[in-house]
Amino acid sequence: MSGIITVGLDGTDHASAAADWAAQEADRRGASLRLVHAWVWRPTDVVYVGDRAAEERWVRDMLAEARSRVVGQHPTLDVTTELLVEDPVPALLAEAARADMLVLGSRGYGTLTGYLVGSVSLKVLRHAAGPVVMVGRPNPGAPERTPEVVVGVEPGQTGESVLEFAFSAAAGRGATLRAVHAWSVPTVLAWSPGSLYLVPEADGLEQINREVLADTLKPWRDTYPQVEVVEHFEIGSASEVLLSSSARAGLVVVGRRSHEEGLRRLGPVTHAVLHHATAPVAVVPHDCPAS
Repeated sequence: MSGIITVGLDGTDHASAAADWAAQEADRRGASLRLVHAWVWRPTDVVYVGDRAAEERWVRDMLAEARSRVVGQHPTLDVTTELLVEDPVPALLAEAARADMLVLGSRGYGTLTGYLVGSVSLKVLRHAAGPVVMVGRPNPGAPERTPEVVVGVEPGQTGESVLEFAFSAAAGRGATLRAVHAWSVPTVLAWSPGSLYLVPEADGLEQINREVLADTLKPWRDTYPQVEVVEHFEIGSASEVLLSSSARAGLVVVGRRSHEEGLRRLGPVTHAVLHHATAPVAVVPHDCPAS
């Protein structure tokens, strides 16, 4: 496995955590690591202590320091840096289009804090052509994480690219993959008399849903026979079930629809997981080309 993993840096602690996570991932995949910062000088009429040269020097020093840190931890890793003279959103979208994965920092962690994803990151997440991983600062007091990869699965709706990313991530880590499917009992009006007649013969709605989930995962189990898969099947809100299932996971994988407009491009479940998950979250477009 090889390729390029790109990290967007801004000099904050959570961006540094994103670089550390991405360096581990690049080392694991045999990929190269690219550290970038998007910057445009905008002088104003307000008296400012610094100047263009000083600000650019700070940015270049920040990139050099980040490179020095990750190379110290991963001596054989191919690490490059680049200062992108462009606004952050278009610059990061262009990086996401040519990298195997774009990694950004999230502002914090914890289900009570909420709304931890900045406006730039949200815009990138809504429109990125490839996978974007959000990484928060490590929490020293949090329970130890397992390597387990958790993926939210909605049979018939989850794109193949989402499952491919999740299975590949689990295989690379030698980790278990937990495929989470939350479901609810539909109202009687949502079922035709014929459908209701079939329910008892199939051992009820639960059995039907289990079979659909198993069928959805089968091609990927065949492709990745080394990956142990746990089918997590639970009645409840999809976002709540996914968040509770991933409390100690090493990575959470969710999908993003490309045809929806506005904020809902992320979908309500993906949006909730991004804001409240304590683990790194990979958002994969449903129509993302295979890596």
